Amino acid sequence: MSKTDQEYIQPLGLDVGTSRIVVARHADPAYDYSVELNAFLTLPYSKLAESLLQRENVFHEVHGSEILVAGNDAQKFAEIFHVETRRPMRNGVLNPKEPHSLAVVGSIITRLLGKAAAEGQKIFFSVPSPTNGEEDCVAYHQASIKQILKNLGYDPTPIEEGLAVVFGELGGSNFTGIGISCGSGLCNVCLAVLSVPVISFSVGKAGDFIDSQAALVTGDSATRTRILKEQAFHLNGMGNDRVKNALTVYYGEMIRNLIEALRTHITAAQRMPKLDQAIPLVVSGGTAAPKGFLDAFQKVLRSQDLPFKLSELRVSADPLNSTARGALMAALC
Repeated sequence: MSKTDQEYIQPLGLDVGTSRIVVARHADPAYDYSVELNAFLTLPYSKLAESLLQRENVFHEVHGSEILVAGNDAQKFAEIFHVETRRPMRNGVLNPKEPHSLAVVGSIITRLLGKAAAEGQKIFFSVPSPTNGEEDCVAYHQASIKQILKNLGYDPTPIEEGLAVVFGELGGSNFTGIGISCGSGLCNVCLAVLSVPVISFSVGKAGDFIDSQAALVTGDSATRTRILKEQAFHLNGMGNDRVKNALTVYYGEMIRNLIEALRTHITAAQRMPKLDQAIPLVVSGGTAAPKGFLDAFQKVLRSQDLPFKLSELRVSADPLNSTARGALMAALC
């Protein structure tokens, strides 16, 4: 087998996120990422519409009387027609109220990965930690994603999202510390010691909460609010812009809720290991990407009486790809 062939069948990392699906591949000396928006919209079927979409190379599939436009192309069409995109996932798992959820996620994963280069090619994929009372939803979601990957010829292994952040960000501390992924559907948290997860949980107030609440009080759409947040938002206090003010308010609520949950879970842990030394904490995910997030997070963290000391607090240098990279690193171990 040539070196090129060996590189081609190397393990992969897959972040199945509520907002985006990301594939990480090892590309010496760095990593290569492929990304699609985890969203879609529907158009009435006609032969003309289908032929025009094919001519423009738009990612779509025909489902009966509808055409599903998915991935990155869905956002472009949503902006053209001034409609909201539909989301196949909600709160970190397949959306039970969306009949196309499994089909859309399967299509996006297939588009990003293709068939396995060799039968049994290794892949680690992210799953959320359960929130209170949501264990059954996570089990179904995990089994569904695993089956999609098996159908493509892969050997899939789930990894909780917070632990993936530990693998992707905390190699310098022997994979000991706290990894947090602030995504769209959930904020996932993991405290690990030497790569072994000790505490894992998720909280429901995350990026979608911020977008929907800010849109509710400003009268704008959640999609347009999300785009503004991702492209131009700076978390630096209140000002004269009502949309940015609304985002600031709900960012503050999300951060306070997350840090309070962190304090509560660690304080209540029955078998908390003795941590003689300070540990690092790293935050990743698209919701942590805006400028000023770290300062706001640090300010709230200082106001809490936490049962551990921090040696480092930082936001990932590549927050959008951190989970996929961590899943890849776990697969390579």
